Amino acid sequence: MRIWREDIKAACEGLRGWPARLLFVWLAAMLTMPITNWIWGDRAIYLHISVSVLLQACLSVTVLARGQGIPRTILTVAIVSVLSWGLEAVGSTTGFPFGDYHYTDRLQPQIAHVPVLIMAAWMMMLPSAWAIGWRLGGRRFGWAFVAASALAITAWDLFLDPQMVQWELWVWDQPGGYFSIPWVNFFGWFLGAALITAAVRPKNLPECPLLAVYTLTWVLETFGLAVFWGLPGPALCGFVGMGVLVVLAWRATPKET
Repeated sequence: MRIWREDIKAACEGLRGWPARLLFVWLAAMLTMPITNWIWGDRAIYLHISVSVLLQACLSVTVLARGQGIPRTILTVAIVSVLSWGLEAVGSTTGFPFGDYHYTDRLQPQIAHVPVLIMAAWMMMLPSAWAIGWRLGGRRFGWAFVAASALAITAWDLFLDPQMVQWELWVWDQPGGYFSIPWVNFFGWFLGAALITAAVRPKNLPECPLLAVYTLTWVLETFGLAVFWGLPGPALCGFVGMGVLVVLAWRATPKET
């Protein structure tokens, strides 16, 4: 319990100032999304999704910058943006490594039929996935860190893909066995996240604030899919998948100071 209290204290300290403001606005956006959908329908929900993704991406980048500095964070954003766009462009064109899928025109603008927002979506979750990998990978850059980070963001996709398909943001040409999502898609997420992580080589991660963002995402996704979006199966799978990593990461021995 003492270890957890120290981690929670470190998370709160790391989220002070601008991160706290962004955290509050992001949580407000996430919690009001069902209201937007109820009042204005699908047309408004796509705008609300875009705002929520951008807010969480800004939160993650701001927290990341406190640990590794602004210049390296700018480089990180550039690498993630270029590689994630390339990965999605190749994937939606060739079917590798995710399987055969394509984006609809509901998210705009797009570059080569890939929504620009997708790059922000990678950026919003990768830093917190790196915090999981940092804790579980022995707090050093190596294959264990890369694999744990990739697993952390792949676990998030247990929530993401069924929900985005339900909202018709992208379409699978051949539906698969995980609530209509092909199993190969998760291999694609793992491989893509591992490649991006290896290219970025993140360091000086503010692990506790980023762990808090990952944990809050886990809670919000579980509650949202189970209660509001009519997806209890993905809610349960995501709850278990991300939840195991959340528990293991918070239980890991904190960094000595």
